[in-house]
Amino acid sequence: MTRNEAWNALTAYNHEPFHLQHALTVELVMRTLAQRLGYADEADFWAMVGLLHDIDFERFPDEHCKRAPALLREAGADEPTIHAVCSHGFGICSDVEPVHTMEKVLFAVDELTGLIGAAARMRPSGSTTDMELSSLKKKFKDKKFAAGCSRDVMARGAEMLGWDLDTLLERTLSAMKDTEPELRSRLSEIGVTCA
Repeated sequence: MTRNEAWNALTAYNHEPFHLQHALTVELVMRTLAQRLGYADEADFWAMVGLLHDIDFERFPDEHCKRAPALLREAGADEPTIHAVCSHGFGICSDVEPVHTMEKVLFAVDELTGLIGAAARMRPSGSTTDMELSSLKKKFKDKKFAAGCSRDVMARGAEMLGWDLDTLLERTLSAMKDTEPELRSRLSEIGVTCA
């Protein structure tokens, strides 16, 4: 499956700017973390899974991770991609357990990118580029802030990876800072304003 085929599959079922931005954010973060964690030769795969991880969410929110396998097979995805996509919902909407490092990273960063994005939107700059880890930690501790972003999932993801929570927060924030210019460029190409 090429990146273009993955994008076409995603956009066949997802049209909302928020969902497209989230897919692109997770794609870029996954690629960056693959490179930083010693999996550079798998970076395209990590990114593809990040892009496709919510393929069924917009159209089938009540069947999230359950509709994904059929949609992905129809688009030409292989079984490792399908397993990885479904594993990000482990214990929530899927019984597919994250096994590989990439799957554990996806499980951990999916919710966290949402929290970081929400925190960035509250900043005067509207950006992650000037966000400090200490500021993110305050937002993480405030359960009322971005309440839909599960802190339990983030903590479980860090634990799966053998990382402390600060390591997960720092690595994900750093990846989002470094990829924000590319994210903005990609969103501009598809006519979406960075939220």
